[in-house]
Amino acid sequence: MTDGPRQRGSVATAGSGDGAAGAAKPAGESVALKKEIGLVSACGIIVGNIIGSGIFVSPKGVLENASSVGLALIVWIITGVITAIGALCYAELGVTIPKSGGDYSYVKDIFGGLAGFLRLWIAVLVIYPTNQAVIALTFSNYVLQPLFPTCFPPENGLRLLAGICLLLLTWVNCASVRWATRVQDMFTGGKLLALILIIIMGIVQICKGEYYWLEPANAFEPFQDYDVGLIALAFLQGSFAYGGWNFLNYVTEELVDPYVNLPRAIFISIPLVTFVYVFANIAYVTAMSPQELLASNAVAVTFGEKLLGVMSWIMPISVALSTFGGVNGSLFTSSRLFFAGAREGHLPSLLAMIHVRRCTPIPALLFTCISTLLMLCTSDMYTLINYVGFINYLFYGVTVAGQIVLRIKQPDMHRPIKISLVWPVIYLLFWAFLLIFSLYSEPVVCGIGLAIMLTGVPVYFLGVYWDNKPQCFNTFVDKITCLGQKFCVVVYPAEEEKNEDCCGEEMEMKTETAPLSGADEGETSKSADY
Repeated sequence: MTDGPRQRGSVATAGSGDGAAGAAKPAGESVALKKEIGLVSACGIIVGNIIGSGIFVSPKGVLENASSVGLALIVWIITGVITAIGALCYAELGVTIPKSGGDYSYVKDIFGGLAGFLRLWIAVLVIYPTNQAVIALTFSNYVLQPLFPTCFPPENGLRLLAGICLLLLTWVNCASVRWATRVQDMFTGGKLLALILIIIMGIVQICKGEYYWLEPANAFEPFQDYDVGLIALAFLQGSFAYGGWNFLNYVTEELVDPYVNLPRAIFISIPLVTFVYVFANIAYVTAMSPQELLASNAVAVTFGEKLLGVMSWIMPISVALSTFGGVNGSLFTSSRLFFAGAREGHLPSLLAMIHVRRCTPIPALLFTCISTLLMLCTSDMYTLINYVGFINYLFYGVTVAGQIVLRIKQPDMHRPIKISLVWPVIYLLFWAFLLIFSLYSEPVVCGIGLAIMLTGVPVYFLGVYWDNKPQCFNTFVDKITCLGQKFCVVVYPAEEEKNEDCCGEEMEMKTETAPLSGADEGETSKSADY
């Protein structure tokens, strides 16, 4: 590979030095991400990433702060509606800027490279590794708990099984996009069936007359005094429960007919999840009082023990299956975020490469898996999640605000979907309310989260903005990249539009769309040399 780290395009040229990749496809046949995600799989990604273990294990966060059953149900409905509005805004952005990477790509193109990098930095450093580690640990806990009925499973056993889960699903995702989406479809279907079972049992309970806590007089009877601060916290908890609604935007380039299927999948999935969340909580209170629900560490398991009898084992199995599918969905989407960041020059260029035959971003998947395995070895991941949860929510609002900025700066830009600006304004008002309350109630936690994010500023200027790095450093990075190419058998994906006058010479890949911010000009042709 004479110029391995810099070559892009067809496999034949990319593998010309050592045959590592050249024999994989006929000469001249390009390698690119394949559009293999249809409408059903797109819905599976959204639903599977939103519905993790929370609705099975601890939906009590909303109830505890809402102070009554009736207000808790209203909170679930309103947060579902606000999530749908946010998803509607993302649908417009997704078809206007049809690039993988989701909010990272939108923030970068609208506000410039530094803002986009900070979004990517906090995701790479903390958000995805910690979330995936926690979901994998929840999976291993529910698998091992039946083997240790009188005590907690050993910590090392939990981490080992979580690591095996991550390695298995990383292999599946590396092997085939189709395999990964089939796993996602299957496990999303499984968790929906479990929730439908809960809802059906709730309906049966109501038919038996077990609806004391649903009668208006009792539903709004507070078990503690109403407090505006606690109610705001209930809305914040509800918003976090819908986290993952934007994940389909990370894989836009792999969607079949994204202009149709992206908005359609959003319109199907968010109402479905809202329906399931509301009616599952209704079902829970037909079998448990608010006090019993708040005392339970695994609400669905307690619910199953009360109503399913000898079949109560279905609930812990459902939680395990749900979390297994959650790990798969998070690996699939987060690797595309890192792939998009590397393609824009914000992460090492090796992460922007895909396998010559399988067309999967293997380096990005391995990077995601390794960072999550490292997080499994730490004891502070739950603390880190608390710190950066605020930052994650912050960027939702920044992205939606970017939609308004883009309308003002480029009013004539082609928009296959164009919604009324009333919707982003409504979302931003709700977002600002929760953000201000978070800063007021937990200033230290929010401050530490901001500090963690701002550590990315010097990294950006040293790793991305600084163009004239020492030649020895560039040579070292090129050799590492070339070694990674040979090890993973990967090349840069071919561009959809090529320069017809290049006379067969490889061209340096540019971003598909020009940056929308002047701060980002000249940056897109750089390579990430750190």
